[in-house]
Amino acid sequence: MLAELRAKSQVTIPKELVEKMGLAEGDKLEVFEKDGTICIMPVAVYPKKYLDELRREIEKTKNKIASGKQPVFADLDALFAKLEEN
Repeated sequence: MLAELRAKSQVTIPKELVEKMGLAEGDKLEVFEKDGTICIMPVAVYPKKYLDELRREIEKTKNKIASGKQPVFADLDALFAKLEEN
C-alpha cells in the first residue's frame, strides 16, 4: 500500500490496515526508525500513578514469595486446583 507524506509531516494509514489492526481515532502510536525503515506500532499508555501502584504491588508480592507467605505455583492448573479446594 502506498501512502503520501503531506503537510506538517502527516501520513494517512490505509483504511485496510486500520481495520485489520483494530485501530481507532485517538489511539496512540509509537513511531521509530529501525535499520532505515520507519515503523509505527500501537501502544497502550498508562498514567504514572497506575504504574507506581503496580510496581508497589509487585514488590510486596516478591517480598511475600521470598518470606514464604505467598504460595508459588508451577502452572495455572496447579493454581486453579488450589483455588478449587476452598
